[in-house]
Amino acid sequence: MRKPVGIIGGGNIGEALIAGVIQSGLLSPEEILFFEPRVDRRDYLRGKYQALSAKSNVDLVTRSPIIILAVKPQSVPEVLPEISRSMRKDHLLISICAGVPLDYLQSFCPLPVRMVRAMPNIPALIQKGATALAPSPNAQAEDLSTAEAIFQAVGITVIVKESLMDAVTGLSGSGPAYVFAVIEALTVGGVKEGLSQEAALALTTQTVLGAAHLIQSTGKHPATLRDQVCTPGGTTISGLYAMEEGGFKLALMNAVIAATRRSKELGEALQKPISTAPPGRTKPVGGKGSSQKSG
Repeated sequence: MRKPVGIIGGGNIGEALIAGVIQSGLLSPEEILFFEPRVDRRDYLRGKYQALSAKSNVDLVTRSPIIILAVKPQSVPEVLPEISRSMRKDHLLISICAGVPLDYLQSFCPLPVRMVRAMPNIPALIQKGATALAPSPNAQAEDLSTAEAIFQAVGITVIVKESLMDAVTGLSGSGPAYVFAVIEALTVGGVKEGLSQEAALALTTQTVLGAAHLIQSTGKHPATLRDQVCTPGGTTISGLYAMEEGGFKLALMNAVIAATRRSKELGEALQKPISTAPPGRTKPVGGKGSSQKSG
């Protein structure tokens, strides 16, 4: 892996990546360069992880062959024109800007750029994340391997077509919030039946964690494991019947569908014509990306 790795943006995911690559041993603090405009946040990251702080986004790009763009989607039209003229053909740009297609990023760059689009989720903060990766057409095999190594330091990775990244956002990007809602609801149910808040939350959290680990360790389909818990006329099947009556599964499926749709809408809105053409363009960028948002 070419070094140092530069991270533009010091928010939650930016910090998760800094922590993950250091704790995994993939990179040392001296091999990580970051830029965060907020002085207090920049001082915090530098003090906690001993990573190197760049003077500016442009300074970071000129010093880093691998750049991770970890900014809010609405900041892309501001950041990309700033750094694009400093980018070389051998740069690798890894974008974790939710809902921002690769061709939109490329539209700000006068030269072709090797890129990988990534969609991590919030459990990356504790190295339990799930990240989908989609390479650009001109990305090389080593670029995808580099992106995999970085994000495997904070969880698991899967490779998908870029056209499926909105679905990834709706499922795993937004998914932790759905699980938090499920844990909250199960906890309230336990409290309703007499358990203390503390006991109900502890039991619920471990139950969800254990069930997820069981799927991972056995490789069995969730329906198969569900049937192993159910006995004819028993408590579990009664609970599942009540869930079906309440539309539980349909509600979760609709949540993924709605979040996917919203991700597409946000991406399309971002790409509406702008008044000033970015570097390397003679007219404003507009229209949808050829391929297709964390929420």
